[in-house]
Amino acid sequence: MQFNFNEEYKLENDRVLLRPLQTLDREFYLPFSLNEPELWKYSLQGAGGEENLDKYLAQAFEGRAQQREYPFIVFDKKANGYAGCTRFYDIQPALSTMQLGYTWYGSAFHGTGLNKNCKYLLLGFAFEQLGAERVEFRADNDNKRSIAAMKSIGCQVEGILRSNMPKPEGGRRDSIVLSILKEEWHNTIKAKLELQLSAYR
Repeated sequence: MQFNFNEEYKLENDRVLLRPLQTLDREFYLPFSLNEPELWKYSLQGAGGEENLDKYLAQAFEGRAQQREYPFIVFDKKANGYAGCTRFYDIQPALSTMQLGYTWYGSAFHGTGLNKNCKYLLLGFAFEQLGAERVEFRADNDNKRSIAAMKSIGCQVEGILRSNMPKPEGGRRDSIVLSILKEEWHNTIKAKLELQLSAYR
């Protein structure tokens, strides 16, 4: 799998633009950070409030600099506004695997088809351009909305990692692990997603 962390990858269709996250994008995220802190209820790293937002962005940029992560900002063309964030992480070129996550959108963008458009572009890029063999997804096992969204695009549940991670507010969480394999993408999931996206046009 080939992944160039210095490349400015841009993914785009008629609904959404995904471009590399930049320092100046802080201004687009600040309204979400100040007004919708609940967006990060199940996240290991929240961005609610200016201080947490700055930490969130610093971690994202550090991850790219260390060639572990590649964060994108999400622009919704239909709404003509920035909607949220997503990233590849735990990128393992030698193993041809990566994880897809750290995904959040402002509440106004939930249920609009934006997430499916993003996942279509990201998965197509991973499997068809980068040569990934497997894309993994993880979530707090209590995050039913996120789990339902992942299942709806064709992710297969692999299991539960019990008491896997500490929660920011204390205690520990169980993490659910899901994945999509290259042959699943080409055989069924790509066509399924294309059909789902047509319903939003």
